[in-house]
Amino acid sequence: MDPITLARISGVGTAPSVSPSRHPSPPPGQVPGDFQDALQAQLERPVRFSAHASARLRSRGIHLTPADRSALSAGVDAAAAKGARDAVLLQADRAFVVNVPNRVVITAHTNAEARARVYSGIDAAVVL
Repeated sequence: MDPITLARISGVGTAPSVSPSRHPSPPPGQVPGDFQDALQAQLERPVRFSAHASARLRSRGIHLTPADRSALSAGVDAAAAKGARDAVLLQADRAFVVNVPNRVVITAHTNAEARARVYSGIDAAVVL
């Protein structure tokens, strides 16, 4: 046999085989602490308003109560759970276009204005 074939057969010059390390798994139904903390922090992030959306709220006389903000946050959470990136959130008398991953309201319309609008570039609609 030639020296190269002999080396392959005997394992000389090859890296030793390493078995994959075993990391202890958390019990079923539990999430590791660091990931769980990060997930909770993301879910508790408030919905923010862009400068444009803030100007539209003022100019259109749209006032949001804490309950309205809570409903918006829940709507963004629902859209995020479905993997949405840009969504329109519809309330009884107004509509909000939201960038879901950043949790930012892009613009807001009253019901009368929303009826005359066509929303493009969105991938989800959430009825609040």
